[in-house]
Amino acid sequence: MSHRIGIGYDLHRLVTGRPLTLAGVSIPHDRGLLGHSDGDVVLHALCDALLGALGQPDIGELFPDTDPAWKDADSRRFVREALARVHGAGYRVGNVDLIIHAERPRLAPHKPQLRQALADLLNVPLDCIGLKAKTNETLDAVGRGEALACWAAVLLEPTTPSRDRKGAPFQAAGGSGRP
Repeated sequence: MSHRIGIGYDLHRLVTGRPLTLAGVSIPHDRGLLGHSDGDVVLHALCDALLGALGQPDIGELFPDTDPAWKDADSRRFVREALARVHGAGYRVGNVDLIIHAERPRLAPHKPQLRQALADLLNVPLDCIGLKAKTNETLDAVGRGEALACWAAVLLEPTTPSRDRKGAPFQAAGGSGRP
């Protein structure tokens, strides 16, 4: 088994009358994300990255917006299902790197809480979560404050020790890495 990489992306429109939830964390703002579920772009992008690394169906296929069961669903449920698939396939999360695009609200003050929520959800050390918050410099729907978007990259590691082509355990230079 070798390492696997997945990439995910999501974008949702901001609307009045909905709470803003990112990475499962409630963020104070006058608008929230429109979606069949809670619209959490961070967790949706993360879920697609996890599933993509496994070559499995995306979030829209597994949790379609035509299914009333997912109406207003907490997106942490989607990530937990994706994680069950990751573990079932013999992998664990090595690290995650995310870029959240938001003109408003400013996310810098919330980054520590967002990183911790993601680390807790994925059951990984905090230093395995990279998180950047960017604006779109007033360009496009995100830049005009009409939407939020997120890119996610995930590295999955085999839960069993890697082996070289001859079947011998692989040792990375400088040490064995994580078991």
